[in-house]
This record gives sequence, C-alpha cells and structure tokens, in this order.
Amino acid sequence: MTKKILETPYGTQDFLPKSAAIKRTIEKKIFEIFNLHGYEEVVTPTIEYLETLTNGSTRTIEEQLFKMFDRSNRTLALHHEMTTPIARLVSSRLQNSLMPLKLSYNANVFRYEQTLPGRQCEFYQAGVELLGSSYPVADAEIIALAVECLNSAGLNDFEVCLGQVEFASGIMDQNDLDHETKDFLKTAIENHDIVALENRVDELNLSKTAADSLKQIPYLHGGKEIIDRAHSIALNERSRRALDNLTEIYRLLESYGVADKIVFDLGLIRDFGYYTGMIFEAYAPGLGYSLAGGGRYDHMLKDFGLACPATGFALGIERLMLARKRQGVVEDFRKRDIYVSYDAANVNEAIKDAQRLRSEGKVVELSLIPQTEEEAEKYQLEKNYDELIYISAD
Repeated sequence: MTKKILETPYGTQDFLPKSAAIKRTIEKKIFEIFNLHGYEEVVTPTIEYLETLTNGSTRTIEEQLFKMFDRSNRTLALHHEMTTPIARLVSSRLQNSLMPLKLSYNANVFRYEQTLPGRQCEFYQAGVELLGSSYPVADAEIIALAVECLNSAGLNDFEVCLGQVEFASGIMDQNDLDHETKDFLKTAIENHDIVALENRVDELNLSKTAADSLKQIPYLHGGKEIIDRAHSIALNERSRRALDNLTEIYRLLESYGVADKIVFDLGLIRDFGYYTGMIFEAYAPGLGYSLAGGGRYDHMLKDFGLACPATGFALGIERLMLARKRQGVVEDFRKRDIYVSYDAANVNEAIKDAQRLRSEGKVVELSLIPQTEEEAEKYQLEKNYDELIYISAD
C-alpha cells in the first residue's frame, strides 16, 4: 500500500525543482514571443463534455480520452489537445470579436497512449490559433512564430517540414481513385509504409505515368527544387494550387528570415478530415517525433456553428526540454542571489533587509530560524546562494 500511494499514475511524471525551472523558463520565453506578435492568452477548462471534444472528428479518438461522468451522468473528458476547446470558446464567447483573432495558450493535455521518452499520457503544450484569415501571410506568420519559439528555447539544430494536404489529394483525384483506395494510400503515406503504398498502387491497373505520380509522393522531400519536381506530376488545378500556395508561403518566410529552416515535404500527411491546406512539423536530430506541428484547418469552426478560416500550431514543452538537453543547451536559471540569516535578537532587522533587497530585484531567501554564522554559511553553500548577509549583535 505504501508503494502504491507513492507512485504517480501511468504516463504522468513529477517535475523536480530543476526540471520545473527549465520548464517555466521555456514557457516564459515562448509567451514573451506570443505577446510580441499580438497573441492574447486564453484559458479553458481542463475537462470538457465528450461531445465537444469529439464534435466533427473524422477519427476515433474516444479510446485515447480520459473520461468521467458528472452528477447528471453526462460524459466528460480531459482535453486531449487545445484547438477544439478554443474552437468551442470562440464559437460561443468570441464570435463577435474583430477578426483576425489571435489567441495563445499553455496547458497540460491528456491522451492515453503508450509512454516513451518525450511522450506521456499527461503532457504540456503551448501554442497559438490565428482565426479569421485565409491568406498565406497568416500561415507564414504561424510558421515563422514556431521557428522563433524554437530558437528562443535555445535550439539551433532543427528543421521545419512544410507540406500541403491538397497536393496529395489532388494527385489522387487526377487518377480517379475511389474513397476507400484514397484512405488506404493516405494512411500508408502517413505511416511511412512505402511497401504497402507501392503494392496497392500496383494493383490499381493505372498507366505507368499515373502509378509513378502516386509512388513519388513520399519522396518529394527537400529544397525549392521539390516544388519544380512536384509540378511535373501535378496535372489538375487542385494540386497545382497547393504548390502555388506553398511557393507564396515560402516567399513570405524568406522575408521573415527563417527560410533556411524550411524543408518541403509533400509526403507529410496529417488528418485529411481536419487539415485543409498548409501543414508543418518541426524536428530535431536524434528525436523520433516532432517538437511542434500545426497547419490550416478552415472547416473545424463550422462544426461549432461559426464558419471561420483558421491556422495554428502547438509546441510540446517536454519535447523541447529533451531536445535542449541533447543539444547541450546551457540552462540559464535565474541565479540565487542572497541568503539572509540572523541571530536570535535580530529577526526584525533581517526581515527588513530581505524585503529591501527583494524590492531591488534580488532573489533572497530569509532564514526561518536563528542560526550561528557557521550554520548560515553552510546553508548558503548548499543552496547555492552567491552571497550571505548575516545580522548579529556583534
């Protein structure tokens, strides 16, 4: 019984003082950047009604949710991401706001899955949602903002993979594929299952040119030359518009000065029923999962009764912490300045001194009991304070 009460639930973790300080430092820097770009923070409940979180979902997500019942037997769930709660908030409370609307958040989210380093059942996300603009300049701002946040967290070695869901959809349209086949091929591409993709294409009785166009999708990864390669197989307006959209976004990212971090990846697949245009994911070497990801989702708010274009992204805080550690980022904790101690007769003077120093911006700890000077010096060293002020009658 003692062992059980000392455990944390599966997929959760404690943040000890050092880790908590790193986490808070990263979050503070990220929110400073959000604020500089005009994003305002919102906070939504940790629990939502189940029908809110599953509204309009094209995938079965219930098995990943932590669910419970209220006293009226309505099913509740812990939020598994933040875009849906913000869509509910905007549609119900901010529907008459001046657009575009720029919102930011920092929250713990919950998703039941197998835990791995950087992947827990409870994890922390910071992100933004830009609502009310369908223009490429909005998408470019979102991507540039993500790059700036990663830089602010101390990361230098990372890349942003940029794709467009309409490109692959267009290639499939031009080959007159049925719905079931499209779903199969999209899932194979998303799972990087090249063998399954190529085997299914070979079964479709397509011309060699048509088959090759489908098989090339996962390999369209690289610099600006990828757009030219993609144009050679894009035979319909849908896929060509997608490429034009990426070209315009990239041109804007050059103006932001972040284009050197961008890699085109037309095989990047996320939920087709959710995303409607640009999508991106950020990766760092040595980590097998993305640090950040997002894209355009113009149809989601319609499911909540407010037709509104939208784009956004989220960063995984624990993943940033792990990437920083692996890249040898020096932790820039605020130093601990002064330890104030005293003998039995001088507590009042010590309190006044500690308060004065704090008003000057110093990090000050005041002893809670009288100490000898030797005891105070030992505590100062163990707690890593730069300076000791010891107040005594001597």
